[in-house]
Amino acid sequence: MLLATQLERVFILKDNGQDVKLTDPEPKWSVEAVMNFYANTYPILTTAKVSAPQIKDDTVQYKFESVMGTKG
Repeated sequence: MLLATQLERVFILKDNGQDVKLTDPEPKWSVEAVMNFYANTYPILTTAKVSAPQIKDDTVQYKFESVMGTKG
């Protein structure tokens, strides 16, 4: 019998050109709930979108990306 292993979720936020790695505050929460949780610390998350999850280094990585446009 094979047992499935649940991969740890990791959330990546681009903040001023730096990748900020955010830990999963509660694995039972939806990705949107995690984003709302961190929005208190990182206000840019109030207008961010979530990229499709990618498996990397035995984790499932979600990227929070700003949807704010750039002038130009």
